[in-house]
Amino acid sequence: MKDLSCKTALLTGANGGLGIHIVRALAEEKMNLLLVAYPELGLDDLRAIVSAVCPQAQLLLADLRHPAECARVVRQADELFGSVDVLVNNAAMEFSSVYHELSENQVRDVLAVNLQAPMLIARHVLAGMVARKSGHIVNMSSLAGKGNPACQEPYVATKAALTAFTLSLRATYRGTGVSASVVCPGFVEAGIYARIKTRTGRSANAIFSGNSPERVARAVVRAIRRDVPEIIVNRVPVRPSLALSALSPTLGAWMMDVLGVNEFFRDAARAEKQIHKPEAAD
Repeated sequence: MKDLSCKTALLTGANGGLGIHIVRALAEEKMNLLLVAYPELGLDDLRAIVSAVCPQAQLLLADLRHPAECARVVRQADELFGSVDVLVNNAAMEFSSVYHELSENQVRDVLAVNLQAPMLIARHVLAGMVARKSGHIVNMSSLAGKGNPACQEPYVATKAALTAFTLSLRATYRGTGVSASVVCPGFVEAGIYARIKTRTGRSANAIFSGNSPERVARAVVRAIRRDVPEIIVNRVPVRPSLALSALSPTLGAWMMDVLGVNEFFRDAARAEKQIHKPEAAD
């Protein structure tokens, strides 16, 4: 999709750390924007950005854990703009924890927001895209979905699944004018990673960290314009390491230990547990 001007984009997770930067990138393309945000999370910052860079954008509050909300956001986009030309599935949840200490609700919430919602929203927009013979879906994954770090099981599972979902979509709709891309960033200096750094007081290995949110947002636009199947956003090339890990899972697990990624997330899990530790009774 070469020309994005006046096209309509539906962006979920607009009020997240990365979402705000994607808003800016899409606004620079002069797109019509329906921004889906989770209630009461960073809304003041989002409204300020929208007012400055895209005052015509529409903001919709929705809890994407619920399938009815997924249908509602697409229906709202159709009512406001007539169609959805681009869908960017950016909303995500994450809990750093030893897996058996997660509640069932936490596991369900991550699966619902990170995987179920993107799949359902995509399903709702695809019929219109196919009818118009034009449309693009971008799913925001993560290098975590390829590296499989400790204490991130639900998040890792959903991000790996998003990559597979995207590539299957491309195969299904090839030749129709409709396509999909997946963007896989390393640690981005915003959102989830920024929160973990604050709580643990430490950074991840430099190989995977230091990725700017602006660069990730530009990758989203590039994926749409050039119809790229997958874009990995990282300061240093990691595809050779990922290829080695695929050939030898044992070697991949060793690399995650040596590079300190597993210990970084174990620290995050310990910090998370300490924050939510029940106070002792008087």
